Amino acid sequence: MKVLLTGAAGQLGHALRQQLPAGIELIATSRSGGDGLVPLDLADAEACRAAVREHRPHWVLNGGAYTAVDKAESEPELALAVNGVAPRAFAEALLDTGGRLLQVSTDFVFNGRQGSPYRPEQPRDPLGAYGASKAAGEAAVEQLLGATGGGVILRTSWVIGPVGRNFALTMLRLHREKAEINVVADQVGCPSSTNTLAQACWRVITANVQEPVLHWSDAGAASWFDVAVAVGELGRELGLLENAAQVNPITTAEYPTPAQRPSYSLLDCSSSREILNLPPTPWRQALLTVLQTHR
Repeated sequence: MKVLLTGAAGQLGHALRQQLPAGIELIATSRSGGDGLVPLDLADAEACRAAVREHRPHWVLNGGAYTAVDKAESEPELALAVNGVAPRAFAEALLDTGGRLLQVSTDFVFNGRQGSPYRPEQPRDPLGAYGASKAAGEAAVEQLLGATGGGVILRTSWVIGPVGRNFALTMLRLHREKAEINVVADQVGCPSSTNTLAQACWRVITANVQEPVLHWSDAGAASWFDVAVAVGELGRELGLLENAAQVNPITTAEYPTPAQRPSYSLLDCSSSREILNLPPTPWRQALLTVLQTHR
């Protein structure tokens, strides 16, 4: 089986390459190429279509994305090109070649106002430019591949991993550098480690899952404050920190950002776990693995 992977140099891409199942021929791409990676700029729709026509993959695993949530407010066209137009281009090309698309998406396609976990079938209602761009990508996959069953959307949340840039590693650095950290405590969701997320992605492909929309995160619920505290506690247990900083809870209003974030974006993953036949991993346990493997 041949799989075209986008975003191979990113934190999820790193985990996906590490967990490559036997029997899969991987065409790993990134915007800059290098290090054995094929260059592919997701902002170039024609390049996306050409990559599918050239390689004729059985699956496109679109793990690449424009993820700078705040910067997207000043670069909405670029965010839309990468997150919305590229999935459409892949889908258009796959209609001709016959392959399937796994589109990795986000909890930011929801507004966060309902106060209970979001189910896969619920309608999208994004708050900002980033969420809108990811919602456009989902809509394109549904519109073009929905009738043929050629597309699977896998939404996830709060992605953390041992490499790259993410909240857990930022908190680890701040615990080392500061005596106190102020962290937002009124936004609730759940971290998703790249380790378990990669497992879910590969299960979709190797099991040829037909479900059009899936949700995946680690198990439980947390605020950003909870995660920051846990990074300090686990960092000390692992010997990564001599001392943990004091973490002070603050409100979203006390930490204004260009982009509005959903206040509650927990994803209901129960049906997806059954479909994928993958057990839940408590988020703190997944975070421990992230910190253990960080280098």
